[in-house]
Amino acid sequence: MENSGGIKASLQGRYASALFDLASENGIVSAVETDLEKVGQAIGENADFAALIRNPQVSREAAGKAVEAIAGVLGLSDLSRKFLGVLAANRRLSALPEIIRAFAAIAAAQRGEATAEVTSAHALSDGQVEQLRQKLEVREGRKVKVSTSVDPDLLGGLVVTIGSKRIDSSIRTRLNSLAQAMKG
Repeated sequence: MENSGGIKASLQGRYASALFDLASENGIVSAVETDLEKVGQAIGENADFAALIRNPQVSREAAGKAVEAIAGVLGLSDLSRKFLGVLAANRRLSALPEIIRAFAAIAAAQRGEATAEVTSAHALSDGQVEQLRQKLEVREGRKVKVSTSVDPDLLGGLVVTIGSKRIDSSIRTRLNSLAQAMKG
């Protein structure tokens, strides 16, 4: 499993690894992965939920009730519900986004896949994402799952991160390099 040692060394990685082991034993890795994707999307789309998981003043009990309600709305599996409850009880909800990323990395590595996080200045079309995925698969020699995000500060170009490798062809980086070269 690529990067699994580094992932498992962190607190978030230990939680993700434990969840992955439980999901594997129960044969529901893909269901839990889908659940975590839903939770990650909810964090990104709902400012109240994002604030809840980061607020240290929310009691364990209140956080537990809130995540149980959210799990019900999202239709999460029992294992995912219990996992969120454990995070709430241990006051680790703030680590949830990193746990979700670590779980996805562990699951992808188990399937022999790589995950490419692609950041662009403008949203990429489905055709562009597919073309990029194909080129990355040729380069990596294995199946690549592409996750996209938009950062207008890049001005143009792409930043592609696969594991510990980063390919930065953004205009922002090129301009910064030019500015450094001109300074002497």
